[in-house]
Amino acid sequence: MCGIAGFVDFGSSRSAAANRRLAQAMATAISHRGPDGEGTWCSPSGLWLSFRRLAIVDLSDAGDQPMATPDGRGVIVFNGEAYNAASLRPELERAGYRFRGHSDTEVVLYGCDHWGVAETARRLIGMFAFAYWHEDSRTLSLVRDRLGKKPIYWFRSHRTFAFASELRPLLLHEDCPRQLDRNSIADLLQFLYIPAPHSIFEEVYKLEPATILQLDVGRQVIEQSHYWSLAEQVSQAVADPFTGSAEDAVYETERLLLDATRLRLVSDVPLGAFLSGGIDSSTVTALMQEAGGGRARTFSIGYLQPDYDELKHAEAIAAHLGTDHTSFIVEADDVLGIIPKLPLIFDEPFADTSQIPTYLVSRLARQHVTVALTGDGGDEVFGGYNRHVAAHRLLPRLNALPASVRAGLAAAMTSLSPERWQALLDFVPDRVRPRAVGEKLHKIAPLLKLAEQDQYRQLVSHWQDPAPLLSLEETRPTQLHLLSEPDCPDAVTRMRYLDLATYLPGDILTKVDRASMAASLETRAPTLDHRLVEWSFRLPSSLHLRDGKGKWLLRQILAKRVPPELFERPKTGFGIPIGHWLRGPLREWAEDLLSERNLRDTGLIDPVPVRSLWGQHLSEQANAQYLLWPVLMLMSWLDTYADGDESLVSRAMVFG
Repeated sequence: MCGIAGFVDFGSSRSAAANRRLAQAMATAISHRGPDGEGTWCSPSGLWLSFRRLAIVDLSDAGDQPMATPDGRGVIVFNGEAYNAASLRPELERAGYRFRGHSDTEVVLYGCDHWGVAETARRLIGMFAFAYWHEDSRTLSLVRDRLGKKPIYWFRSHRTFAFASELRPLLLHEDCPRQLDRNSIADLLQFLYIPAPHSIFEEVYKLEPATILQLDVGRQVIEQSHYWSLAEQVSQAVADPFTGSAEDAVYETERLLLDATRLRLVSDVPLGAFLSGGIDSSTVTALMQEAGGGRARTFSIGYLQPDYDELKHAEAIAAHLGTDHTSFIVEADDVLGIIPKLPLIFDEPFADTSQIPTYLVSRLARQHVTVALTGDGGDEVFGGYNRHVAAHRLLPRLNALPASVRAGLAAAMTSLSPERWQALLDFVPDRVRPRAVGEKLHKIAPLLKLAEQDQYRQLVSHWQDPAPLLSLEETRPTQLHLLSEPDCPDAVTRMRYLDLATYLPGDILTKVDRASMAASLETRAPTLDHRLVEWSFRLPSSLHLRDGKGKWLLRQILAKRVPPELFERPKTGFGIPIGHWLRGPLREWAEDLLSERNLRDTGLIDPVPVRSLWGQHLSEQANAQYLLWPVLMLMSWLDTYADGDESLVSRAMVFG
């Protein structure tokens, strides 16, 4: 895992020495992504490449980057891991390539030289974002992995083209656009993240998953293409459905997941795993221990608030598996210490509240290991979200009711506040009562008034219509409006596709990448092996969801290794008691950011609805944490950015 950056100078007035200083400064700005080494390289064509190294495979200088072919024709900076590099290497050796070391970067470099960039990307199993320069054709190719685990930001002006793993290095360039994109702010308020290809700044973009951006330096022309398509893979899978037995499906899923886990154990540094006690992380940990043949290191965090604390479950599974387990209890002071760092950790405004525990568990793990396996992707691939469960049985039945009946049900669900519903249903045993049942009822109620095709957008939206809040007549079409959809046999398949295409790269993978990299920790997700993703869509939804529960296949695999009573319980997620903290230890911080004057001074947000929500939250008339948090993250980011670009960059090293 590393950090990459670079720029092409089309003919500015900067000297070579000034360009070198800029290239080095861009690397320094992302030194947290690679504390073990750095490098820069320049081409006579005006290209500069920068690199920061987190040494994982081949710790020798044979793994240093930028890395060039012996003839100097090809040069690469590579962020990520190509887990199948060892299996690709023999073909390249037979083609005449002689390797200096055993790093995966060298395999990718020679692959691009031999097979071409697109074919090399198609052959890779892994997570990656890399830049490959071909000297003869004077072309620069930026490549992002299939599902969007590793990031690339870029911009282009009349004098330059620049790219980086994070936004911060681009701000060092005087040509980097700095005009806030109000539509991106609308996306943030609605979805809690800013979807690719957009960023917080107009004309600064994120490369989309499975995309190759090719810059012809001579002609100064940019072209983009896809080397893999999730929509096409889903269509092909649905057209070739699995017809075997349930036992056969479990066997093949287990085989693929075990192989994906084994591949992700390739490392020359210590490995561990995040263990929350849920289905995904427990399954990955169990398979990791099995494939690795040793005692795995595992890491968990917990809370003093019982509604959010899952630590006892994680510790019970760790004890059963016999892992070397480390736990940490999060208190309000820990959160207070992290809050000022969030704008720097996440680079642009980002508002998934689980960003905080993800950073904390990454920091905890980094004290002991350099690589951690995670269960990320299990919900999207195997149908584990509550919305998938609802789409399987509940929503089809509700949608079949007359409109008047659905309207009456919606009114009944919202007749009590989420807190009152929670108190009213408190007598229901924990093992069968969903956590935050009141919030879930309020989430389902609006769906009853919508057409089926609009229900997913409602489920993943927070501010349903942010345009009035931002004084916009209307917002641009969202990622969900523009996405091409394959023909899906049912609502569950459609939701899983939409989750993998939008929510996963925009929210989950962004969160994990920035939080783990801020701690200089590499994370790997076996459940997001693209072979497993493709396979999962061949399976009918009845094999993903059974008996009112999701992830049936993972449950069967885990039950072979862990007693079901240790993991069979209502889904919790990776939430934190942020609503409680906003009324307590975070109140002063939030009040300052949400003051009427502060909101008005930004010229972005109408303070009236925000102040009203804040008052309702403080008085416990409503739990508005998911509406307030994106506003708070935006205001906190603006507060940090207002200190100036140099300050934003110079504070890049304060994560510790």
